Amino acid sequence: MTKPLHLAAGTSLLWLAASATAAPYQAPEADSDGFTRPLSTLRFNPYLDQQEFERASLEALDIYDPWTGVNRRIYQFNQRFDEWVYMPAVNGFRYVTPDIAEQGVTNFFSNLGDIGNLLNSALQLKGQRSMEITARLLINTTIGVFGLWDPATLMGAAKHSEDFGQTLGHYGVGSGPYLVLPILGPSNLRDASGTLVDFGTSQAVNFLNVATASSRNPAITGVRALDARSNTAFQYGQTNSPFEYEKIRFVYDAARKIQIKD
Repeated sequence: MTKPLHLAAGTSLLWLAASATAAPYQAPEADSDGFTRPLSTLRFNPYLDQQEFERASLEALDIYDPWTGVNRRIYQFNQRFDEWVYMPAVNGFRYVTPDIAEQGVTNFFSNLGDIGNLLNSALQLKGQRSMEITARLLINTTIGVFGLWDPATLMGAAKHSEDFGQTLGHYGVGSGPYLVLPILGPSNLRDASGTLVDFGTSQAVNFLNVATASSRNPAITGVRALDARSNTAFQYGQTNSPFEYEKIRFVYDAARKIQIKD
């Protein structure tokens, strides 16, 4: 991906202006609450190699996206679907569902997801994490009444998230081309394949008979989808940027690298 000429020129002018006006750094005085408002004394580094800075910026945004045309159209579809269908349904779900019941739904599906978290953690040979996830499953499924409550968190058992895409990445499988999946959003070839494996595994394990019940009653899948979207903070357009597609692509790629290393 190449950087637009006007952006490159604007960045260079901004750096030249900052270089001419930058003052020596002085440590700020602490406020009464102990904070120092670091942004109020932010200065550009006049010795920064601008060419190196721009090269590093371009490399950071250079995500392998050979299907960008199709991806962008799917992204636009997802945005319209989210605006016209998904979020209105989510808001209706929130309106008619009492808070305690809504939290119970979230807890239940979160507990259900710990099956996949446990399997992938074990595949990555993460012994301690596997034991922590096992403890969460046992506590929340029994004391928490099939996961409707979350006593494990109150007892200090941390929540972990592992999927088969992370497992593949853990063993060195590359991410492959960037993908935007319909409704599901950002992904890549490796993670999309991992999503299929995770879904197949959940169907095979059939924990608490949810997979069988979902196949007979699609409303369960619908509620799960509404709960997942309700607990996703991202809103299309919230970046207030014409380059939102590029930003989301970069953030997804960076986040997955961190998750795989974790």
